[in-house]
Amino acid sequence: MNLRLTLAALALGTTALPALAAEVNVYSHRQPELIQPLIDAFTAETGIAVNIAFVDKGMVERLVAEGDRSPADLVLTVDIARLQQVVDAGVTQPVQSEVLEANIPAALRDEGDHWFGLTARARIVYAHKDRVAPGEVTTYEDLVSDKWKGRICTRSGTNDYNIALLAAVIAHHGEDEARAWAEGLKANLARKPAGGDRDQVLAIAAGECDIAIGNTYYIGQMLNNPEQKEAAETVRVDFPVFQGAGTHLNVSGVAMTRAAPNKEAALQFMEWLSSDRAQAIYAETNHEFPVKPGVARSALVASWGEFTPDTMGLTEVARQRPAALKIMEEINFDG
Repeated sequence: MNLRLTLAALALGTTALPALAAEVNVYSHRQPELIQPLIDAFTAETGIAVNIAFVDKGMVERLVAEGDRSPADLVLTVDIARLQQVVDAGVTQPVQSEVLEANIPAALRDEGDHWFGLTARARIVYAHKDRVAPGEVTTYEDLVSDKWKGRICTRSGTNDYNIALLAAVIAHHGEDEARAWAEGLKANLARKPAGGDRDQVLAIAAGECDIAIGNTYYIGQMLNNPEQKEAAETVRVDFPVFQGAGTHLNVSGVAMTRAAPNKEAALQFMEWLSSDRAQAIYAETNHEFPVKPGVARSALVASWGEFTPDTMGLTEVARQRPAALKIMEEINFDG
């Protein structure tokens, strides 16, 4: 089938595309421009075309409605919560691959082989370089101490990234302590949660707060944005840890759909995305951490320093997501 026609069919939600060994169809939460360099490199190397349909909302509902007639071979998502939602909906299939097992650490892939992390990002603290001393940020648990009263900014508590962080708190300490932590964090906020992670950096630069919770790669994006570079240069990336553990990681990842009309080519693309070359492209273009051991971070990301990743398996973190969401809603974190 003509590539343009395939893309059009994906965009319109058309089902029952014929299987084509030289194509892979992907539903993606990730903006196409973020992964286009990877697609270009894969197609140049293998001759297999990759057709991307950007599905920002309703991906699970769409896949359920399409069922076994879905044209999608793979889904790409931006965090563990969305990966697990797709799996829980019953629209994925397990993938057995020695390549994926060798390239992706066990903590960053599904215990049942339904999803695989492709890049990692840390949920860290943006700290003002002058108003927050080096070493003042220590643990996630310490963020509820009185010294941070009125000094913290964050996006919505029900945002997937913050829900994943709270789910990790539950996994480490249990629901009761996690609820107390979320309440303590809310009490230390300088303002009501608003905006995205980059907005928290802008708030620090404007003097509204001293620290904020955010993902590492947003700093990289801001430093490469002429309109946001000045604000980004006012903050330092600090890596808090859980007491007795490490820094919370989340992932972007991939899963194969249950329908997968181009299964062989889709598996080839999945394996390639975990390769040295693909991981290096991710590192340089998206300011994320490669998941494959031994692949270097970009120079910018490396400049933020070394840290100890939390070894808590993301499957366990994903299991705690419903409880984390319930806590955030019950304490009215955004209120």
